Amino acid sequence: MSTRYIKVFLRYIATLILFFALSSVASAQTLHLKGKVMDVTNKEPIGYATIAAIGSTTATSTDDNGNFVLKVEPGFSKIRISYVGYESQDVTISGQSYQEVTVYLVPEENTIEAVQIKAPKRSKYSNKNNPAVELIRKVIAHKDENRIEAYDYAQYQQYEKVSLGLSNLSEKFKNRKAFKNYQFLFEKEDAEVGSNTTRGYTLPAFIEERLSQVYTRRKPNTTKQLILAEQRAQFDPKFIDNDGLSAYFNKLYQDIDIYESNIELVTNQFLSPIAGSSPTFYKFYITDTVKTETPYLVELSFFPRNKADLLFQGRLYITLDGKYAVKRAELSVSDDINLNFVRDLDVKLDFEQDQNSRYYLRTSSLGLDFSLTDKGTGIKGNRTVTFEDFKTGLVQPDSMYAGPSVVKVYEEKKETLTDEYWATHRPVPLKPTEQHIYRNIDTLQLIPSFQRLMDISALVLSGYKQAGPLEIGPVNTFYSFNPVEGFRLRVGGRTTDRLSKRFYAEGYTAYGFKDEKWKYFLSGTYALNNKSVYTFPQHYLRASIMRDTKIPGQNLEFVQEDNFLLSFKRGENERYLYNDIYRLEYKREFENRFSYTIGFSKWRQQPAGILTYQMLDEQGNNRLFNELNTTELSVSLRYAPHEEFYQGKLYRTPIFNKYPIFYLNYVAGLKDVLDGEYNYHNFTLGVDKRFYFSQLGYADVNLEGNYILGNQIPFPFLNIHRANQTYAYQLRSYNLMNFLEFVSDHSVAANVQYYMNGFLLNKIPLIKRLKWREVFSVKAIYGALRHENDPQYTNGVFQFQKNEHDQPITYGFGNRPYVEASVGLTNIFKFIRVDYVRRLNYLDQPDAPKHGIRVRVKFDF
Repeated sequence: MSTRYIKVFLRYIATLILFFALSSVASAQTLHLKGKVMDVTNKEPIGYATIAAIGSTTATSTDDNGNFVLKVEPGFSKIRISYVGYESQDVTISGQSYQEVTVYLVPEENTIEAVQIKAPKRSKYSNKNNPAVELIRKVIAHKDENRIEAYDYAQYQQYEKVSLGLSNLSEKFKNRKAFKNYQFLFEKEDAEVGSNTTRGYTLPAFIEERLSQVYTRRKPNTTKQLILAEQRAQFDPKFIDNDGLSAYFNKLYQDIDIYESNIELVTNQFLSPIAGSSPTFYKFYITDTVKTETPYLVELSFFPRNKADLLFQGRLYITLDGKYAVKRAELSVSDDINLNFVRDLDVKLDFEQDQNSRYYLRTSSLGLDFSLTDKGTGIKGNRTVTFEDFKTGLVQPDSMYAGPSVVKVYEEKKETLTDEYWATHRPVPLKPTEQHIYRNIDTLQLIPSFQRLMDISALVLSGYKQAGPLEIGPVNTFYSFNPVEGFRLRVGGRTTDRLSKRFYAEGYTAYGFKDEKWKYFLSGTYALNNKSVYTFPQHYLRASIMRDTKIPGQNLEFVQEDNFLLSFKRGENERYLYNDIYRLEYKREFENRFSYTIGFSKWRQQPAGILTYQMLDEQGNNRLFNELNTTELSVSLRYAPHEEFYQGKLYRTPIFNKYPIFYLNYVAGLKDVLDGEYNYHNFTLGVDKRFYFSQLGYADVNLEGNYILGNQIPFPFLNIHRANQTYAYQLRSYNLMNFLEFVSDHSVAANVQYYMNGFLLNKIPLIKRLKWREVFSVKAIYGALRHENDPQYTNGVFQFQKNEHDQPITYGFGNRPYVEASVGLTNIFKFIRVDYVRRLNYLDQPDAPKHGIRVRVKFDF
């Protein structure tokens, strides 16, 4: 999950079901369990093992033959089986009144058997001469021929359904006064077949369905998906980006391909049990032979060697026909896994034979139970995929695979999809609890109390308060302070769709009590594609005017510099600018994720605080300048293949994937145009890429190069490298570089953030219980100044800044790059990242910090 994934997730959950008060109590009857506990290595029964309901005082033990009987009180859904010398095993129990379970315990490594304890004979686990490992290696060797990519041509119809909501809600919860107007939302939960248990209520909150025809070919490897129909529960676009919501849920509930070495799930990568390296990370045991199916199947149980790692546990059913294909797979995760907010995970895959006796995926089911706490009510979701009409060898023309990989056919045909269409085309009917979600969500949004709730949720989550066609905020900028303005008050707002769907305006006014100056910003944006200006693909024209302060070289984009938390800074930070900026901007995005922006701006800047603009004349005398003017033409190109995101009104939250993002920015200074004083050409080329390393985590890498053409360019128009003097760790800034410290007219930079996902800390006893994760970073930049832009060699440019002791504090780079590195811990209390940052060179410059501690809020699964 990128660093904003869980923030977006929480926003969705709060918006969808905040008013459901996640504190329900499930209603159920006493469960009667009967079972047997056995040693997984030799199938011998384990006597006197302890079986206990987790969270309860109810417990029992097995007899000499490993058998047990246990009654579990309502409200408990898991039992824990433990015995000296074995790893404890947690088992989820269903709601059936009477059920039987067989549990295999795995011997612990390096255990010493007590002399008087009569435990079953066991040996230390080893891959060598292990028939289970030999079998999994044969499965690995036959992977390529058993997956769909092995077919030259294949086609099938695919039906997908994602549903989400609360479940097992009690009658007491349902009848609370707060839900008086929402009784129509609650559905009686179906009892399981053969069960006498009285079920509670469910509260469905989201559903999406999609019906597609899919074509694949091997050479070249191409997949074409024609979406024949899709529908989902739609929320008010004032509060929810429905496309972003869909993309986010589909990212959480991704396709599960057991034949992939790494399976991406809840924004993380899990090592497949049939990956080439799986015997290094998993323990395998042959636990049964299934002779009721043809061909016979071997039940292969597997467990993670380290239960905190991002690994599965479960069973594979392997065919004994020489193909060594996976016929069925059941995957779950250990309770000790280093994974946040996921209380339960359940995957079931079923394969069938085609006309060539090869196996293809027939059904896939992924269930996830999210919870903010281990004991809190969960938000359960499920994604099911059904594959039908599977055919191979049918050659399709090249034109079939041309163009986008995903095409919404129903949109091109402008078809209206009725309920009757879905009823006849769904391969699996909707559950009773799912049948009314579409209607209920529409009805819910007409209720005034729900509208008020959404208004409050928007204030809490986005910082804006609804006021008819306007939103007032953001609240975190109402008050701030800095050395130039002193105490600063600000009020602002933006329009909503209630005013216009195509026109969007935002603005603010602020006042500094120290400099006694008013500041303001106003912009208007008009959509040119008959869509909202902040929905994809954007196509708009924007005009803006701003008068405000700014730190030279800082561009916080959608994070305002007058954010209260950014008011706290280290060191001297009294060099500011007063800016008057007039800007006209045209932006166009395309479905293939290519976009361009053309801008034209006039910028007048005046030094503020102790910042000075001074230049030596031909006689060597200092001349002070009170302002600097430039007129700029800019062009920005961006290409982000397969990019997905959640779209807000001021920003986009990316849903990270493995694909790179390329960008090219060009800015031209136009002399003698609207008082522009300088000619220059500024080029920036960069790429962002996330690299996944399976069990070793992932790395976010940014590479960027910059070159400025022009002579005698004053330093405010050069590349003032982005520094950070706050105590927050900033990903795109140099956290131990001072403001205005380094300037260049050409440079190259690299930024690497490496997240190991706890791979090292998971191996340390006691520490691994904290579920902390390691993070490492290196940031380096190397640049230079040509002599014609360096005040050391020419008098035609502004002098670099000096401190009160007449020492330079602004520099060009020397013969080495600036480098800083950090090592840190993330996932502290599940959302805090703390880094120790070390500056590796340029340590002799005035006020240069050698090291520091920086903190960042980072939510992750």
